Amino acid sequence: MATFGPMVKIAVIGGGAAGFFAAIEAASHGAEVHLFEKTSHVLSKVKISGGGRCNVTHAAFEPSHLIKNYPRGGKFLKKVFEQFAVRETIDWFEKRGVDLKVEADGRMFPISDDSNTIVEALQKEALAKGVKVHLKSPISKIEPLSDRFRLHGPNQPLETDRVIVTTGGHPKLEGFGWLAALGHSIIAPVPSLFTFNTPQSAIKSFPGISMPEVMVKLEGTKLTYSGPLLITHWGISGPAVLKLSAFGANWLAEKAYQAKAHIRWHGTKSEEDYRKGIGAYKTLHPKRKVAKYPLFDLPSRLWEHFLINSGISEEFIWLDCSKKQINKLVDNLFCYIVPIEGKTTYKEEFVTAGGIELSEVDPSNLESKILPGLYFAGEVLNIDGITGGFNFQAAWSTAQIAGKHAANHHIEAV
Repeated sequence: MATFGPMVKIAVIGGGAAGFFAAIEAASHGAEVHLFEKTSHVLSKVKISGGGRCNVTHAAFEPSHLIKNYPRGGKFLKKVFEQFAVRETIDWFEKRGVDLKVEADGRMFPISDDSNTIVEALQKEALAKGVKVHLKSPISKIEPLSDRFRLHGPNQPLETDRVIVTTGGHPKLEGFGWLAALGHSIIAPVPSLFTFNTPQSAIKSFPGISMPEVMVKLEGTKLTYSGPLLITHWGISGPAVLKLSAFGANWLAEKAYQAKAHIRWHGTKSEEDYRKGIGAYKTLHPKRKVAKYPLFDLPSRLWEHFLINSGISEEFIWLDCSKKQINKLVDNLFCYIVPIEGKTTYKEEFVTAGGIELSEVDPSNLESKILPGLYFAGEVLNIDGITGGFNFQAAWSTAQIAGKHAANHHIEAV
């Protein structure tokens, strides 16, 4: 008769959000867990995220809605989110004394507005569950044995029953070499979530100006996104641009970040809406100075810029404007073209598209199909979300499932 063997020993490689969550879950199911972090600090990305507030998740409670926010990995995540998603994340933190709040745009933060609340909750839970954290302990090689693994790092090799890799994304393909050596295919990484540099565009002359609901489109594609837009010293940013950068990450990389963005300054207005609005105002106020009264709730500096672009003088009244000038003004409002020349990483948030090929991982348990006993969680997988808490949600979900299943694969001895 088979009997359960000794406690399962699990190594978690990577001390970020996914690593801690996986380690806690595995330890909660009775495993002996060792977490290896190559630097001297854990949870560093959690600490700086959301401007130091930590955007834990997003109030998207239906998996079918949630997966639409992942440019890569949505289909894979559907099976993951059916097991552990937003409601489960909220419950998990609440049970550990961390209440979350929902902001108007759906983002969820701790009510403390302090990322340390999340960091401390994770560290406290890991300590309570007996997770052993090893700092300055990079793992350079995973060596498969007959039914175990040998990890190679700066100290003596360590043997373990299961391995969960939560090392996050890498900017270069070489960063995944140690995983490719295990037989896994790697999707070459490209940056995601970045702002557009526009050094040749006059638009960067208006830093600090924002618009609440624009539509941005990448010329030559069907890629569009709507949302707030912010003009910066180097170009354009804000949720509309960041989300577009995520969905257009591969296309933009292929174009070496040389492209054109089309901006509709009010995402819901059609070209005809602009034309009718201008026509009606011109009829009502034919002798008003055009520059003095901006239309469509545009900031005055932006309105004046569009007028100059349209050949409309500062002294013009509406009666002075020709049909050609009005057409040009409509073009500026409906399809303002900005040349993109490069990108800038958004704040401290570094997200990549690329990583472990998803077809080689089982979404029901996050175990490798190539090498049994090896699990993955977080951004090391070819999964990335748009800004708004979606990357953390993917980390919590994949880590919870990987940790639980890795621990429950008991070693049997006859």
